[in-house]
Amino acid sequence: MPTTRLQGSLMHTVMRSGQLGELHAETDELAEEVAVALEYNDISHATLLASPTHLEDLAIGFSYTEGIIRSASDIYDIDIVKQPQGWVIQLHIASACLNQLKQRRRQMAGRTGCGLCGLETLSQVQRELTALPAPQVKTSPAAILLAAEGLRASQPLHKQTGATHGAAWATQDGTISHTREDVGRHNALDKLIGSLLRQKTVLDSGFFVISSRASFEMVQKTVAAGVSTLVAVSAPTSYAVRLATDLNLMLTGFVRGEHFTVYSHPEFLLDPRNSV
Repeated sequence: MPTTRLQGSLMHTVMRSGQLGELHAETDELAEEVAVALEYNDISHATLLASPTHLEDLAIGFSYTEGIIRSASDIYDIDIVKQPQGWVIQLHIASACLNQLKQRRRQMAGRTGCGLCGLETLSQVQRELTALPAPQVKTSPAAILLAAEGLRASQPLHKQTGATHGAAWATQDGTISHTREDVGRHNALDKLIGSLLRQKTVLDSGFFVISSRASFEMVQKTVAAGVSTLVAVSAPTSYAVRLATDLNLMLTGFVRGEHFTVYSHPEFLLDPRNSV
């Protein structure tokens, strides 16, 4: 049966091998990957490679986690312009934020991998962030497992293309309420954060769950959003664990079936034996 093409994907004719090595033509659904340029007050700042979906969320989330804006209200207007080479997002931000723009200025050849392309100095790698306060409500193991399972079920673009990452917001009981997808894991998380900021969600009332490994930048974006728990389906890097430890983030990863690993601040995890 033909599949319905999702936004962010394209149909493409491929040659697929069958029994005894014979080839036959089929149509396959591929995730779109396009250049997305961000301009602030007519200043070109960054170019990302991203899925062309929820671009306004991407612009808001990126601006916030990069420290360019202090809140969504610092953005006065967003225009999204389609061009032959990709998309241009033109943001008009508060003049007070222009200094932040200059401090975090980067010209990225935005790959979907490291997320650091184009940073000019080593000092730009890690932002100065305040450590998070201890969470008022601890996260339960059951909620972590439920959220990881819910993320897998809420990624339609990945289901059809196999080429996108997902980032989701879960309430403290593990219920997924928002999900964003993108070919880049950093973009997926920025889209999620942008969506939550637009809806004025209280970000310390739940946690993030991501389909990828936990790199240091995923930790940094989570802390910048004020979220005290990050659940990664895959494992973290050593830099991510060090940063999570320093910034008071509970970093959980390598979720497999009914098991997961807590890499930092296990004291923020609810012990079922003490919850009765």
